[in-house]
Amino acid sequence: MTDNVLLGELNAHLSNFSYLEGYIPTKIDATIFFLLSKHPSFRSRRQNWLHLQRWFLHISSFTDEEINNFPLPASHLIKMNLIDRLSKVLTMGSSNISASEKLELIQRNLQETLGEDKLKGVLKERDVRIYWGTATTGRPHVAYFVPMSKIADFLKAGCEVTILFADLHAYLDNMKAPWELLALRAKYYEHIIKEMLSSIGVPLEKLKFVKGSDYQLSKEYTLDVYKLSSLVTEHDAKKAGAEVVKQVDHPLLSGLLYPGLQALDEEYLHVDAQFGGVDQRKIFTFAEKYLPQLGYAKRIHLMNPMVPGLAGGKMSSSEEDSKIDLLDSASTVKKKLKKAFCEPGNVKDNGVLAFVKHVLFPLFQGKEDFVVPRAEAHGGNISFTSYLSLETAFGKEEIHPGDLKNGVEFYLNRLLDPIRKAFEQPELKKLAQMAYPPQNKTVVDEVAPHRLDIRVGKIVEVSQHPDADALYVEKIDLGENEPRTVVSGLVNYIPLEEMQNRMVVVLCNLKPAKMRGIESSGMVLCASQDEPKAVEPLLPPKDAVPGDRVMVEGYETGTPDDTLNPKKKVWEKLQVDLKTNSSCEAVWQDNSLFTNSGKILSKTLKNCPIK
Repeated sequence: MTDNVLLGELNAHLSNFSYLEGYIPTKIDATIFFLLSKHPSFRSRRQNWLHLQRWFLHISSFTDEEINNFPLPASHLIKMNLIDRLSKVLTMGSSNISASEKLELIQRNLQETLGEDKLKGVLKERDVRIYWGTATTGRPHVAYFVPMSKIADFLKAGCEVTILFADLHAYLDNMKAPWELLALRAKYYEHIIKEMLSSIGVPLEKLKFVKGSDYQLSKEYTLDVYKLSSLVTEHDAKKAGAEVVKQVDHPLLSGLLYPGLQALDEEYLHVDAQFGGVDQRKIFTFAEKYLPQLGYAKRIHLMNPMVPGLAGGKMSSSEEDSKIDLLDSASTVKKKLKKAFCEPGNVKDNGVLAFVKHVLFPLFQGKEDFVVPRAEAHGGNISFTSYLSLETAFGKEEIHPGDLKNGVEFYLNRLLDPIRKAFEQPELKKLAQMAYPPQNKTVVDEVAPHRLDIRVGKIVEVSQHPDADALYVEKIDLGENEPRTVVSGLVNYIPLEEMQNRMVVVLCNLKPAKMRGIESSGMVLCASQDEPKAVEPLLPPKDAVPGDRVMVEGYETGTPDDTLNPKKKVWEKLQVDLKTNSSCEAVWQDNSLFTNSGKILSKTLKNCPIK
């Protein structure tokens, strides 16, 4: 049946009613209105359907917020099979575009496609089945609009899209979602993702929502996990999850299972393709290698670019200043945008500009300009019809960062307003509080890093140990009544003159121990590399002073032990996850070591243990 015949049926129905469900507008009106607004036949010939045109113009008179708040239908006055047929035929004009146009829509703004030839082959025969999964861990933030806008493209291309709420994955990833919170967080994700999709006009009726634990605990799935574990090496499992699973020196087995489960999801969700960020590439290639060994087909993989956070780098749920929460107030949005990294003329690693590129312009779909508000003294408001023109102007410093941020603030709040309003409902407000209760991580873990008394010190006196050629004996000012004596094995790595008056980082609550006859009351912490052998004392921030406490991010409020009990091996248990990262920053399980003056660093050694 053609779309014109279906539109005629809809026109006949509206000859008797004001709205599709009678005399009150509902979500069905919102869905069909959205589909028709994108449909080429209706836009060019709507005068042929007088009642449908009357209804369309009336719905157009509502604001976006009012349309988003239309109630669910109380009855099914309009035949649901008509709605289904309309959705299928009208879905953003997909029936009227060619396979090549669908391919262009599917790949628009993607960074990479694995299996493009297979994608083209499927499109010649039928629409593509795609799934996007999200582990229900930290609270979703505004970067989630990037995959949401891409899902809108998939629907426009006629794709069948499944959204997976990966609750078991959230637990397997270093227990980012505690077991007792899994169901609550999955429910929170479902509500907030649906509200996000509604806020950008994506019809929920065209999407399938699935929770991982609904099928991942089945006998068949579990057996495939066992089969996969007999094929996958530890090296391949760890490599596959390197960019996604939280990395520690001694990973849990659960994190090694994570990539295998994500690969199996492609088979059990019966899809042609999986969509995700480019940070998932190693998991995607893992799936392409191992699924055929189980007798399953290799899937297509579609990858979005990673959007920089507001501080530069990846936007992360765990880094508060790098992201804007979907429920942040307008004042909080303003505050975070004001602090955001947005260097004049810098178009790379610019989180504000990247948000405009990957979220706002795709949502505008050529129907709206991006307006940068400016004072009349500075030229007045300026509009941009394309991202490239905005980037060029910003690169030439014709647009001030403050003005760009003001423009983004307006459009971002327009996206967030309906989501905030939905979560003002008491039941959703309670759900958010229960899914993400306030936590004090320092009180539970027996071997949490707050137990370490790490301080900034200054070496005020140093000499070579009289009975050991490889040892220095240092007097270190740690902000106490008198300097401490510390013995360090640094003779072969740091010249004596470089040790004198050096600022260092010292572990102060080890049990004092004699080293070749001299009692040492602390340990100078160093980054250490085996091949080639190199050792570098950690560097305190420039403005740090002796006695400043060194803390671990997320564990700031605990009290250090007076003396670490050697029998409990607290230091040994914590030290295995203490290292430098790729930016030479000292971290414990990827949580930064810092003082009130800044972060602790190594001079040159990256990804090395700290001892």
